[in-house]
Amino acid sequence: MVLTDTHTHLYYETDLEKRRGLIDRCIQNDVKRLFLPNVDADSVAKVYALTDAYPEMCFPMLGLHPCDVKPGWEEHLERIKACHQPEHKIYAIGEIGIDLYWDKTYLEGQIAAFKAQINWAKQLHLPIVIHCRDAFDEVYEVLASEADDKLRGIFHCFTGTAEYGKKVIDLGFYLGIGGVVTYKNSGLDKVVEQIDLEHIVLETDSPYLTPTPYRGKPNESSYLIYIAQKLADIYNTDVETVADVTTLNSKKIFGV
Repeated sequence: MVLTDTHTHLYYETDLEKRRGLIDRCIQNDVKRLFLPNVDADSVAKVYALTDAYPEMCFPMLGLHPCDVKPGWEEHLERIKACHQPEHKIYAIGEIGIDLYWDKTYLEGQIAAFKAQINWAKQLHLPIVIHCRDAFDEVYEVLASEADDKLRGIFHCFTGTAEYGKKVIDLGFYLGIGGVVTYKNSGLDKVVEQIDLEHIVLETDSPYLTPTPYRGKPNESSYLIYIAQKLADIYNTDVETVADVTTLNSKKIFGV
């Protein structure tokens, strides 16, 4: 069995011994594929350090997180683009998108940065990984305006309605389902049961959004097994089937 964590910030842990422990626990829980989005220019080196250390297991993505989109973001994005070198193949542009939870004052800048990075992904023939918080309508409007046969990817940390999910799927995206689905009162389980497993990938977003039974503690990619088990319960199947289908979906997206 192979589980794929399509979105983890495991590289935040820079202590080599602790990092080795995180990797070992992944392997013990059959989480054998980790996709790593940076968030800004400074975090790229940490992503590459981890992917260089575990090249058969870890795969990098590049992008400018919407919370880091500030006046002058164009220069910041160019710094990130300059990190894309032949010796470091990347597998997606992300995480990118719109976040209006913390600050609504720079929406136009976030939209411009989002569109610029969608264009970058299309030029590189890569998928995108979308961060969306309190901004579904704004994100969807951008995606609909950019929709073509090159636009594809993952709607990271999906927690919307089944209607929203189907709209995103119709644009060629998979839904990233993480720890929230295990929360007793989230309601996400009722949404997921209305979405076919062929449209879903798994993620942890570690160290955030820790699933039950470890909620309240730092998340880690090895806990993906609990998310997979919850989906197995929802779909009345086994964890191996969830792993097989969602890992195949990740291979379709990332090409690896």
